[in-house]
Amino acid sequence: AHHRTEPVNPPARFAVQNRQRRFAVDPRELSAFLERIAADVAPGDHRTATLRIVSDRKIRELNRRFRDQDRPTDVLAFPADPAEYLGDLVVSADTAARQAQEVGVGLDDEIRVLAVHGYLHLLGYDHEQDRGEMERLERVLRLRHGLLRN
Repeated sequence: AHHRTEPVNPPARFAVQNRQRRFAVDPRELSAFLERIAADVAPGDHRTATLRIVSDRKIRELNRRFRDQDRPTDVLAFPADPAEYLGDLVVSADTAARQAQEVGVGLDDEIRVLAVHGYLHLLGYDHEQDRGEMERLERVLRLRHGLLRN
């Protein structure tokens, strides 16, 4: 009798790429963090996503091209169609660093907060339509996963 065994560790859901040189970022740590968020929010959903950490210059270019806004922003989410690929997240390290300073948290935490925000968008949450549902979930996740910004 031969039966298939499930792999013990499913492949990582999040590919994290650091595409800027100004700030130190740990892609493996960020990937593991998002893995924990995904296990919490969407445990059965093993679709993959990419998180790219970029400069203000790059995110401004994307913001202009895809949203007609000629300025940097903190996070952009680009949902994909196919069943197995959720989409792309882009976070500006420059903007994250400024915001981290304003609210008095570390850059790592701010990038995580932004990544969670973007990930929820990829899952279909929409804070402009949902009467605060996404915002409440973000708050719960920040508390549960040790992010200081509240």
